[in-house]
Amino acid sequence: MTFEELEIPGAFLIGLEERTDDRGFFARAWCAHEFEDHGLNPTLVQVNLSFNERADTLRGMHYQRAPHEEAKCVRCTRGAIYDVVLDLRPNSTTYKQWQAVELTADNRRMVYIPEGCAHGYQTLESATETLYLVSEFYAPGSEGGVRWDDPAFGIEWPAPPRVISQRDAEYPDFTP
Repeated sequence: MTFEELEIPGAFLIGLEERTDDRGFFARAWCAHEFEDHGLNPTLVQVNLSFNERADTLRGMHYQRAPHEEAKCVRCTRGAIYDVVLDLRPNSTTYKQWQAVELTADNRRMVYIPEGCAHGYQTLESATETLYLVSEFYAPGSEGGVRWDDPAFGIEWPAPPRVISQRDAEYPDFTP
């Protein structure tokens, strides 16, 4: 696997190292040792799958509060997404900053979102599917979120969302 650190400290874009032959290719898509070697949380307790019928569906911006903070690895397995990592760690040099990457079924990349960061994405195609590898069990009492268009962050999305949950659309303005 290849690991490219993003501008958000601790966030990484992870690629495959394909071994190709006349059959196609083989690649390692997960390795706890390689994650540890890059200082990433290798714990994996849940795998979640999300399917989105329509392009411009927006999911996010979600996180879990302590003591259930989670690291996530997100891969697009069908279609394409504009994936956003938002740093909500008050002591971070990139606090309240965001970074986006494009994940597609074709590029087979994955983004690692560290604990303390919010995550969300917008589908770029209809019938898009994403796979989440998560380091902590879902804890409903610890879930949190910030609004996708909160002016405190100024996230630039590819298009206005056509589909968004009521909860995601109605998070209040961010207050530290």
